[in-house]
Amino acid sequence: MIDKVILYKDLGDNLDSEALEKNRSWMVQQVGLGKTFCSIKRNNQGSWGNIGDFSYDGSIFSWYKIPESLPRRKSFISFYHKDDQSYREKFENLFGDLLISKSVNDGDIDSDTSDGYIKQLIQNDYLSDTTVLVVLIGPKTKCRKHIDWEISGALNYKVGDSYSGLLGLKLPTHPDYGTGKATYNLLPARFADNFKSGYAIIRDWTDDRIKLQSYIELAFSCRTDKSDKRDNSRIQMQKNTCE
Repeated sequence: MIDKVILYKDLGDNLDSEALEKNRSWMVQQVGLGKTFCSIKRNNQGSWGNIGDFSYDGSIFSWYKIPESLPRRKSFISFYHKDDQSYREKFENLFGDLLISKSVNDGDIDSDTSDGYIKQLIQNDYLSDTTVLVVLIGPKTKCRKHIDWEISGALNYKVGDSYSGLLGLKLPTHPDYGTGKATYNLLPARFADNFKSGYAIIRDWTDDRIKLQSYIELAFSCRTDKSDKRDNSRIQMQKNTCE
């Protein structure tokens, strides 16, 4: 049973700086007045992220279902820095405790050749022993050479003890988001090759920690269960095909 909480009022774009200690009976009273509550967590940069909404059934308060106690998979987050940085930050806020994130920040690695870029990713421990590559798929993800190189590097057996699993998350900005479709020519081509073969997993973006954990585990299992379907045969991109 929740005995008491530390409360920050939601002001819309930010939170009230004053922290208030409230007890359970006060929360019940506020729910009766139509108020709602959510649980939040502060990240390493000091900003808050929403973990999950509280619900009240007239007897018990509950929030998100606790994820299973599973190993934290070493996951590289591949995304288009210019357009989708906010989703990468949201991903870290929501799921940072469920996995070990090894993504690259903009400017961490500077290389104009695929061989040099992938070599740096491995040597600098971004891709080494990564077990799941998560691709945040927005409208322009398909035409970014560095994303193609990251997928190619993750499918290289020299990384870790096996290939990386592939999980694509269609962002709300993607044309296929919420449609149940995954149009091949709207995906990064190397990812599409592996989605066609059955090696890669693709889902819509979610804030649900349970769902995300299950997606990660499914992609992780494909490393061994569907290793024969892995396809890294495509020639690597030499340039970006959009701005």
